[in-house]
Amino acid sequence: MSLFSLLLYAFVSSFTPGPNNIMAMLFANKYGFKKTFRFCLGVGVGFFVILILSAYFNLLLHSVIPKIEFLMKLIGAAYMLYLAIKIVTSKNNGNDTDGGNNNSFYVGVVLQFINPKAILYGITAMSTFVLPYNSSHFSLLFYSLLLAAISILSTSSWSMFGSIFKEFISKYKSQFNVVMALLLVYSAITILIG
Repeated sequence: MSLFSLLLYAFVSSFTPGPNNIMAMLFANKYGFKKTFRFCLGVGVGFFVILILSAYFNLLLHSVIPKIEFLMKLIGAAYMLYLAIKIVTSKNNGNDTDGGNNNSFYVGVVLQFINPKAILYGITAMSTFVLPYNSSHFSLLFYSLLLAAISILSTSSWSMFGSIFKEFISKYKSQFNVVMALLLVYSAITILIG
């Protein structure tokens, strides 16, 4: 196995816009980087669980996924469209009306189980780059931890961007929300047609 190929795939897949990264940036813009980091950790933990499940149940998932892939795509796309609508219609005038409940470790974990990009990424990474070359428990744990760490790095980077440009984003909040919502809509469309 080429570790370089795995890392290249992991970084490209993890750092491109998707629900995790977009939500991390929005949360950091609203709550700051420190408070958003718990969401990033939740994403990493949820993603780690997805990777472990993908590794150990790869054969089962391979036979089941074609049957449930369309349903997963519909649910994931619907959730992304819901998030896009919530972003565009948000009227944040400095008040934290949800008390930061959407920006939690738990939300980060649960998001992974309805995020088709994360599930398909986990299945692809494990079945293509790991399982053909390594099947020991240690190897599966190591690669799952490595890929989960990359996901934390990715969402943290997007969070940092949202936090650093907080003043700029606040100044152009409605335009920024429209762009972020359109990115989510684009993500939803690519999942449905991909």
